[in-house]
Amino acid sequence: MTSLFARLSLAVLVSGFVCSLRAQAPAPLPTNPAQPGLAAAAAVDELVQVKLPDADLETIISALEIYTGRVATLRPAALPTATYNLQFSRPVPKSEAILAIETVLALNGIGVVPLGDKFLKIVPLTQTRVEAPETITGTTLDRPPSGRAASKVFQLEFLRVGEVVALLQGMLNPSYGGPVQLPNANAALITDSVSNLQRVELLLQQLDKPVGAGMRPKFYQLQNGAKASDVVQKLRTILTGTLQVQLGQATTYSADDRTNQIILVTDPRQYGFFDDLIAKLDIRADPNTRNDVIYLNHAKAVDVVNVLSRIISQQTAAIQRQNPQSVRPGQPGAQTQPSAPGAPPAALPGPTAAIENIVGGASNEFSSIMTVVNDDRSNSVVVSGTADDIRLIKEMITKLDIVLAQVRIEVVIAEVTIENNHESGISALGLKIDGDKLVGFSGAATGVAVASGVVTRPGLTGPWDLATEIAINTTPRTGNNSIVSRPAIVTSHGKPGNIFYGETRPVVVGSTTIPGGTTGLTQSSQVQQQEIGTTLTVTPFIGQDGSVQLDIVQDVSDVTGNVTVDGNTQYIIGKRKSTSYVSAKTGDILVLGGFEKNASTSSTSRLGPIPILGDLFGTRTKNKKRQELIFFLRPIVLTNDSAHDNQEAMRQIEKMPMRDAIKQELDPKFQPPAPSVLERILPKS
Repeated sequence: MTSLFARLSLAVLVSGFVCSLRAQAPAPLPTNPAQPGLAAAAAVDELVQVKLPDADLETIISALEIYTGRVATLRPAALPTATYNLQFSRPVPKSEAILAIETVLALNGIGVVPLGDKFLKIVPLTQTRVEAPETITGTTLDRPPSGRAASKVFQLEFLRVGEVVALLQGMLNPSYGGPVQLPNANAALITDSVSNLQRVELLLQQLDKPVGAGMRPKFYQLQNGAKASDVVQKLRTILTGTLQVQLGQATTYSADDRTNQIILVTDPRQYGFFDDLIAKLDIRADPNTRNDVIYLNHAKAVDVVNVLSRIISQQTAAIQRQNPQSVRPGQPGAQTQPSAPGAPPAALPGPTAAIENIVGGASNEFSSIMTVVNDDRSNSVVVSGTADDIRLIKEMITKLDIVLAQVRIEVVIAEVTIENNHESGISALGLKIDGDKLVGFSGAATGVAVASGVVTRPGLTGPWDLATEIAINTTPRTGNNSIVSRPAIVTSHGKPGNIFYGETRPVVVGSTTIPGGTTGLTQSSQVQQQEIGTTLTVTPFIGQDGSVQLDIVQDVSDVTGNVTVDGNTQYIIGKRKSTSYVSAKTGDILVLGGFEKNASTSSTSRLGPIPILGDLFGTRTKNKKRQELIFFLRPIVLTNDSAHDNQEAMRQIEKMPMRDAIKQELDPKFQPPAPSVLERILPKS
């Protein structure tokens, strides 16, 4: 603690400065009763010279006592210590010197609290709030900004105190303990420096207002034929994104089709903007109808038009369900219904979700004059409508007119004779089946791999055809089977492919008896060719990962006998049909069986040259055998790359003797290789 001698010396020094300036001081300023505090302690706001370089806490407090005329000995035993450098280059009023000293003390964690008219309490800043600081009941804005501690109750009218306290936390000095909420009174008690209290008061003056403060309604009566709901819909299309944010969330505009008015609620400063915009939209204009023909590259016109027609009709129906008044003139089912008195106008709905997903815009819809027609001859879509209609249709057709995934399905139909020791044709071939798939090779065998339909084995590489695959991998090798057909089809996603193997036979479907002539009655029959054989229908559904789901329908028919009907011989046709739905990866081999038929054979071995006796005493044998049709299928997902997808076809061409001629027809630039010496010497077979 500074010695008594030093403090007296400082007092004499400060008093000397005061006396030297008193003769030059202007007329004394009266104390403002509206500003109670330390600065009002002096009857006259004299000019003083403040020069306190490198002063300690005791020196600063002694100067405060001299300027205020109060005793500042009420303080705790320990206070934050610091070195203060407070110097003014010119004389300042005593009240300003007091504010400067209080502010510099607050910056160093020390608060000054008046106690009556004679004493000052010097306490740590964190205890200022509980030491009864000055309470400001009026405004803080008529006080000079300073670090002097004070308290004020802020009464809120429109905001909730919980929202305000969360906002003010970052503005206040945490050393004062923060605001105290008074929920029942919707108020907050804040203790802080005068300058911070002034900031809070200014902020609340701007925020504590009703939500609709400054908002005024305005009614626009449309005069030039435009419909209010159409204009409002166009406004919502224009005023989106950043522009809507600038207008503010409180700005609303609605249509009243009963009076054909637009009701705007916004800040009056935005009236001019809406005046110009609505005036430009309120004009009489006939639809700018246009026609266009859009040629398709991959899709069928009739399929695309069916999709577009459903979207347009469903969009119109959705708008009618949500708001019948928003249906535009000329639309089917358009009705004008008056609004209930006093009811607010309903907002126009946006477009349907289907348009949002395909087009990608949230504010586009088709007009009432929109039409789409397919022209199958040129595989095109004829569009009639406005410029926006045609733009929307082109955007959707671009996304619909794509190349569908394709798959080549290789099929081998084998007829297997089943012996007594076998239950089925599959077991007779010695095949290993797991979930309708042929296993033991392809991706399931050691050292074997399948990639993009190409089978790779140790020592063997190439896109082996399906018949070769079966021959390599079926055991035991038996002669009880024969391949009756080896077709292959290429089809697209969701498009059925058909394979038929068999024959057609004439079947009488009607007869007519015609009298006349010398022969009496003449009979004429109507004959129809009946397909008899094996029909396989496969509909593939191709996934993005190379998987294929196959919807397979097997239909087998054969002649099991005949019967005479009205003198006409008719065939008895046995039919067997099954439907399967299987999943496979590209290159997997599927096996389907189960179509059996029984066949009986008999033979007689003649004994001797005598025809009748030799037959009677010779050996006779009767055999019954079962035959089953086995279907092998391998789907290969095509990549739309001709070099890769045509590997199998080119491999078959390589086996043909006329391969060079075929290649030259396919590619005019192809040059056959020169014959080798051996080929020139040996004659061609």
